[in-house]
Amino acid sequence: MDDEEEAKLSEMQKIEMAKWFLVNSPPGEIQYVAKDIRSVLMDERMYAKATLEAFPLHNKFHMISLEMPNRSGQVIVTEFSELDETHYLDPRTAQVATVNHVKQVCTEVRPAADVELASVYVEEFRFALDNELSKYVDEAYPKGECSVYCTAGKDVEGDGSNFELTAVISVAKYSPQNFCNGCWRSVWKIDFKDDVQAVELNGKLGVVSHYFEEGNVQLDTCYECKESIAMQTPEECASSITSIIRHHESEYLASLEESYSKLSDTTFKVFQDLMELRRKLPVTRTLFPWNNTLQLSFTRDLTKELGLGK
Repeated sequence: MDDEEEAKLSEMQKIEMAKWFLVNSPPGEIQYVAKDIRSVLMDERMYAKATLEAFPLHNKFHMISLEMPNRSGQVIVTEFSELDETHYLDPRTAQVATVNHVKQVCTEVRPAADVELASVYVEEFRFALDNELSKYVDEAYPKGECSVYCTAGKDVEGDGSNFELTAVISVAKYSPQNFCNGCWRSVWKIDFKDDVQAVELNGKLGVVSHYFEEGNVQLDTCYECKESIAMQTPEECASSITSIIRHHESEYLASLEESYSKLSDTTFKVFQDLMELRRKLPVTRTLFPWNNTLQLSFTRDLTKELGLGK
């Protein structure tokens, strides 16, 4: 390998490392990480390449929501709403938003074309579910956003046809002044099997948070579940599906709260046996209260800052 090839490889490695840090940034903190990456790389070309590739991945993973410039609502940046790299569908308002991923803003909107929307038959189910889900999110998640997309079979026209809807819920709470950022995201793939008069649900729920007051605590959880119901009218399906979503999300949040309450009796105890393997004092020069972990405010602050389960 000659010197030129080594230089190219080194540049590629730098870009990949920068992308890794950007993609894995905690919710609400990628702009801070990008600023540091820019200072470290000291190369605008490499920085631009890393950010252009990493920001879309980060934004879609955390399902960030952006206000549309005409103030008609929020568009959720997710793989299910993505038409291409910069255009995202908001089926509730039948609009397509243009997104600047690096700046994390919606720059313009246009009416969605007919080919970008679901058929009248599928839209009846999508609209009914979106309506019921919005009521649930408004009640359960402060500042939460939701949307329902047709992700398969959007052209079917009547009874006996199969199609798939995907419902997403995205909740973010950014509070860097209180050393806490986090987000809740849930994705529900709903398979309408009209030929066998059944509806199957597959849910994937998760919380990502970063608590960094005199330390660095990160939480990344995931839970999956399945349910099924009989095929009904659009309104009846919407009501039943939303009830299932409400039940599983409430149960999951309750299980998280229970796990947090047991941290002092389980997880933290394990570290007591490992204390001899690490330095005695953290960088804050303050001993961690291993024998009195209940004094930690992590659980209380996390619940308060994310506003979950209310």
